[in-house]
Amino acid sequence: MGKRLIQQRRGRGTPRYRSPSHRFKGAVRHLPRNVDSSSGMVLDIVHCAGHSAPLMVVEYDTADVSLAFAPAGIRVGDPVKLGGTELVTGNTLLLKNVPEGTFVHNIEGRPGDGGKFVRGSGSFARVVAHTPKGVKVKLPSKKEKLFLGECRAAVGVISGSGRVDKPMLKAGTNYHRKKARNKLWPRVCGISMNAVDHPFGGGCSHSKGRPTQSPRSAPPGRKVGKIAPRRVGRKR
Repeated sequence: MGKRLIQQRRGRGTPRYRSPSHRFKGAVRHLPRNVDSSSGMVLDIVHCAGHSAPLMVVEYDTADVSLAFAPAGIRVGDPVKLGGTELVTGNTLLLKNVPEGTFVHNIEGRPGDGGKFVRGSGSFARVVAHTPKGVKVKLPSKKEKLFLGECRAAVGVISGSGRVDKPMLKAGTNYHRKKARNKLWPRVCGISMNAVDHPFGGGCSHSKGRPTQSPRSAPPGRKVGKIAPRRVGRKR
């Protein structure tokens, strides 16, 4: 007999698998294609639970305020530009205008999609070559991918590169990290615990070892299992 996969369980849309997007700062994407060239300034650097890297709030001359990945070395008040050919950290350029050997991030898969590749903290891609068919970019996976020259990318390395170097040390820390994004994290069942940790714990076999019916007036810690069941036993 089969069982439902995690991918299928997520599709139900229950709160356990629903992303808490109401707590996120917003989507990170380049401005629409109708804004060809504009100058802006970094207003603030914020943290978003939905992204692994710090984000920067940028206000442009066109009165557009957008979120972007904060590259390493950026500061509040620094100027940034959208379009053009000026190679400065934080600027957004067309790939055909980016010289070979430049580090870029948040690369568009197709012109106008806002950025799909290289969006994790500490990640970067390198422009390898310009060909008649497009621009060849070396991704963090060491794979070389060909992009259209009209695709946009931001210059620099995304900050937060030391995030994966810090150990979690215990499962509880990883649980809270996963909970911020509503990711699935396993919970230990009471039968597998020790007797001091759960009423069902202890024993050498995988059995509860005591009745699972608890009254409504049971104290905290004992109110586990079937709480004040209407009926117990087999249906006859």
